[in-house]
Amino acid sequence: MNDSTTSIAGSRLDGRPLLRPALKLDAVVTGANGAAYLVAAGPLGDLFGLSPTLLRAAGAFLLLFAAAVWITGSRREIPRAAVIAIVALNVVWAVESLVEAVVGWGSPTAVGTIWIVMQAVTVAGFAGLQALGLRREQRSA
Repeated sequence: MNDSTTSIAGSRLDGRPLLRPALKLDAVVTGANGAAYLVAAGPLGDLFGLSPTLLRAAGAFLLLFAAAVWITGSRREIPRAAVIAIVALNVVWAVESLVEAVVGWGSPTAVGTIWIVMQAVTVAGFAGLQALGLRREQRSA
């Protein structure tokens, strides 16, 4: 980082070692998931036991979120506040997914419940990688 970046290191990060790839991987996986939910809501709804309308809404959200995460990860200097927001949203998604699986909201099938839990674990993993990348960036600043 140059001196001007270092002076504002609390608000911007350069994102080289772990943070940038963690954000971009999240964006790609999330975008693929969102696209699948939009394109195949009917068959996935049958498989998972979830409403196609719910899957389409989730798919649209996921595509928008993926675009925002990709843009954040592509910036020359990654805004710290944006990373914190992405990590927080990922944590909320993971927790809500686990609650959904335990409570059975939407009456998912066994396959649907397994998918929801796997998705929660994956999203929690992204949040963990991004938080670790954020900590590493702050230490090197």
